[in-house]
Amino acid sequence: MVQKISPEDIDGLMAVLPQWRYQPERGGSIVRDWVFIDFNEAFGFMTRVALLAEQLNHHPEWSNVYNRVSMTLTTHDEGGLSYRDLDLAQRIDNL
Repeated sequence: MVQKISPEDIDGLMAVLPQWRYQPERGGSIVRDWVFIDFNEAFGFMTRVALLAEQLNHHPEWSNVYNRVSMTLTTHDEGGLSYRDLDLAQRIDNL
C-alpha cells in the first residue's frame, strides 16, 4: 500500500523539490514544466522518463508542445499525492 501525504507534511517535503509546484486540486499533485532547445530534446527527455516510469510502474500525466513538456504527478489509487510521486519526481530531476 502506498502512503498518501498529509496536507500538514506537504511544505516540508516540497522543500526537496524546489522546481515542482504543489497543487491541492484532486487530492493533491505536483507539477513541473520544462523548456528544451527543440522537439528532439523534449522527446528524448520524455522517452527517458517513460522508461523510468515503466520500471517503477508509476506513470505521469504530461503534455508536450514542440520544445515544452508539462508534467503532473499524483497517485490515483490513493486519491492524491503520495510518496511514490515524490520519489518519481526526484528520479526525474536526476535524469
